[in-house]
Amino acid sequence: MVTQHVVTGVGLRSRLYSQLEPDAREKSGLSILNSFIIALVLIGFLALALETEETIGPVWREWIDYLNIAIVVIFAIEYLVRLWVAGEDPRFRGIRGRLRYMATPYAITDLIAFLPELLWIIFTPAGVGDDVLIILRVLRLARLVKLARFVPAFDVLGATVARAGTQLLTTLAMALALVYVSAVALYFVEGVGGQQQEGFSSIPRALWWAIVTLTTVGYGDVYPVTALGRVFAAIISLAGIGVVALPAGVFASAFSDELREREIKKLRDRVEEVETEVEELESEVEELEVEAQERGGGSSPKGF
Repeated sequence: MVTQHVVTGVGLRSRLYSQLEPDAREKSGLSILNSFIIALVLIGFLALALETEETIGPVWREWIDYLNIAIVVIFAIEYLVRLWVAGEDPRFRGIRGRLRYMATPYAITDLIAFLPELLWIIFTPAGVGDDVLIILRVLRLARLVKLARFVPAFDVLGATVARAGTQLLTTLAMALALVYVSAVALYFVEGVGGQQQEGFSSIPRALWWAIVTLTTVGYGDVYPVTALGRVFAAIISLAGIGVVALPAGVFASAFSDELREREIKKLRDRVEEVETEVEELESEVEELEVEAQERGGGSSPKGF
């Protein structure tokens, strides 16, 4: 379902709303303001990666800190501006409407993207609790959702997961059951009744082998050595191929259906637009014909 965005005026708030809300733009593509926001998100991810590099000198690290502070402040301003311009949408007018907007997934993500780190920067002295600050910076990954506003691929991905949610949960339950059964089987074969290997000495330890085997990764750090254990391992490995392939097939099918339905919807919308244009043209032609007839009838000589 396509959300209709109604712009209520032509002032500053209306212009900012059309800049920040992609669906409110008459032109296709990203606005300058949204392009700037996307660039900040990508720069923030680059800064997060560089912060983990030990060879970065203190001067560069200080500049990265300033850059992070600037990005956090800009995202805070962006959130407040979005909260202000949300009133252009009839659904979010007034105080209750703003509260309703703040409860939307995008607004919550925008808040998480800057608020925890901003509060920590403001209320925590420099150099205190740097380890906690690193954990807070992990929340920058929430900024990925900001990109979902502007990249249709994220929207398609979310719709696909929602469409195939039940089937994916079913395959996940099957995979978890198979992992547990495999771990229990190898625990009794190798950990208790076999060579009593350390890697199979308990069911939780055997779970590591089961997960690595069923996902076809096969690190080789833990493996059965008895004949019966290898037979079980072979069966479990073959079952793992199906476990991995099944959700991939479900997701691929749902993804294809979602794309096909979106294309069909676009075609239907285009057909409706063309039909509306044809009706308007026919109406104009009829009006012109009526006017021509009236002019022709008025100018013709009257009979005796």
